[in-house]
Amino acid sequence: MKRKNRDTAIDLRDKLNRIMVEAQELEQWYRKQLDKVHPNYQLSASNLLYYKALRSHDLRQMQKQLRNLGLSRLANAESHVSSNVLTNKALLKALMNNKPIKKRRPAFSSKKGIKMQKRNAKDLLGFRSKGRRSRIMVTLPSHAADDPKLVLDMVKAGMNCARINGAHDTVDDWIRMCSNVRAAAKKLNNHCSVTFDLSGPKIRTGPMEDGPRIMKIRTKKNVRGFVVGGTPLWLGPELPRKQDLKHVPVAPFNYAHLKSGDELYLIDTRGKKRTLVVKHVDLEGLETRCFKTTYVETGMRIYDDVDCTRPLTEIGLIKPVEDYIMIHEGSFLQLNKQQRPGQKALYDSEGRILVPSQISCTAPEVFDEVREGDKVQFDDGRITGIIRNVLNDHFIIEITHAKQGGVKLRADKGINFPDSNLHIKGLTEKDRKDLEFAVQYADVINMSFVNDKYDVSDLFVRLEELNALGNIGVILKIETKAGYNNLIEIILEGMRTYPLGIMIARGDLAVEVGWDNIARVQEEILSICQAAHIPDIWATQVLENLAKTGLPSRAEISDAVLAQRADCIMLNKGPYILDAIKFLSSILRDMKNYYDNSVPMTPAMANLSELA
Repeated sequence: MKRKNRDTAIDLRDKLNRIMVEAQELEQWYRKQLDKVHPNYQLSASNLLYYKALRSHDLRQMQKQLRNLGLSRLANAESHVSSNVLTNKALLKALMNNKPIKKRRPAFSSKKGIKMQKRNAKDLLGFRSKGRRSRIMVTLPSHAADDPKLVLDMVKAGMNCARINGAHDTVDDWIRMCSNVRAAAKKLNNHCSVTFDLSGPKIRTGPMEDGPRIMKIRTKKNVRGFVVGGTPLWLGPELPRKQDLKHVPVAPFNYAHLKSGDELYLIDTRGKKRTLVVKHVDLEGLETRCFKTTYVETGMRIYDDVDCTRPLTEIGLIKPVEDYIMIHEGSFLQLNKQQRPGQKALYDSEGRILVPSQISCTAPEVFDEVREGDKVQFDDGRITGIIRNVLNDHFIIEITHAKQGGVKLRADKGINFPDSNLHIKGLTEKDRKDLEFAVQYADVINMSFVNDKYDVSDLFVRLEELNALGNIGVILKIETKAGYNNLIEIILEGMRTYPLGIMIARGDLAVEVGWDNIARVQEEILSICQAAHIPDIWATQVLENLAKTGLPSRAEISDAVLAQRADCIMLNKGPYILDAIKFLSSILRDMKNYYDNSVPMTPAMANLSELA
């Protein structure tokens, strides 16, 4: 062996020895937590600490040296760090001494590490679909509670996990959603798990004043612009039995004289006459068809004569239209501590603002922790501002970023304070109550806004009170800067139960860590999960345009291809969710053999405050 190569080999051996010593020191440092780890995670927890020791160094120079000697560059060592390091040490010793390789046997090999990751994913999320590496999780829309056919079609299209969002709907709705998922899985002889998302301490905009009670009835058109079949409407006091009928509530009326083919008439909110054709007469109401776009409003009359002179009934209480505040760059917004309906800005006769737009915040405790000059962001970063004045009951925000033409800010939109050190616990009183439902009906609990290991222990205390710890899967959602910086400690605490998973909630996480850091952060989370053999879920805005509009963007397709490195990919609800599930399933099958192609260089892992 050449002297230069021998010197390099000695240097590499010493560096690898130092990493092994540091890993053993970490095991001693975390001994109390390791002693509490579930038996299934004992080896995985140790491997995670070896990975932490490895990534405390900038490995790029070492990787180049290993490559030049024809050895493994540690680039894909996450699942079996000690094995990879010991192999390289044995090879270096053999090269230096010109003797056969003698390697100390590691705790587990690369093959065993991958096998453990797959087992843990199956135990947490259930079986994956044939021909795919990644599972698909889908957020159930509200109407899934009363639409078993939709749920059946979702499972048939490739949904492996149904997600119920605890921030919306009621316990009765959740029970019906679970029932529909179980029935669909049984009918298809397929396993589909149910995950329940605790709403958590999400900081959101408060309510808006109710808008007008108006409903827009859309019509479907073919490629030539002609209406196809008309929109099915149900006219009746109660909801229809058929789930595909849009309900227009009306006051009770006498319609015994009507038959199929008869026509009813109304004048919509724009003064346009519209015709409803009776399709079927039922004891509880009328099934009709509408062939033109129509806007109907509470109190509007429906007639049975073409001249609209003989009122038959009137439209009942329609859900109010969601109101909003239009936010422009350079304007000011008042965020209120007290929960009261948001209001639009008031102007004088010359267009000058008398009172700025205002909206409330659902977490009044933040008012004690924010400071003037702190950044604040709304609706996943679509609106950015700087806090200019902090008072006891509100603060004033100067809007520094909003798209040209303005952004509509509505109720229940997320608020982030990326510069503020907020001390908000991860488990709310609502979550504690909702857990009573979750442990009875769901397979997995998703905990939102996990910032540190104490949030995890708080959840486990509640699960022990419900005699459910160890009997239900747990997914910890990482969506804050603190959650990312404390991830290894969070995972070690989470390993007290089995099975465990990590969700990369990229929406709030991107706002918290900054758009320039989110790519790196999600890569690091994937690597840490692989080192711990913990299943990871890639979430937020996956194929969002497709789910909402029916057409994916090119960037979304690339994102979906990258997402297949995760054990599970989450889709959010939308009108075209079935198309999104089928499309994602197709991508995952087509690209299955390409998911592990890249071998990146590996700089030292750093907290966000240390990133350049």
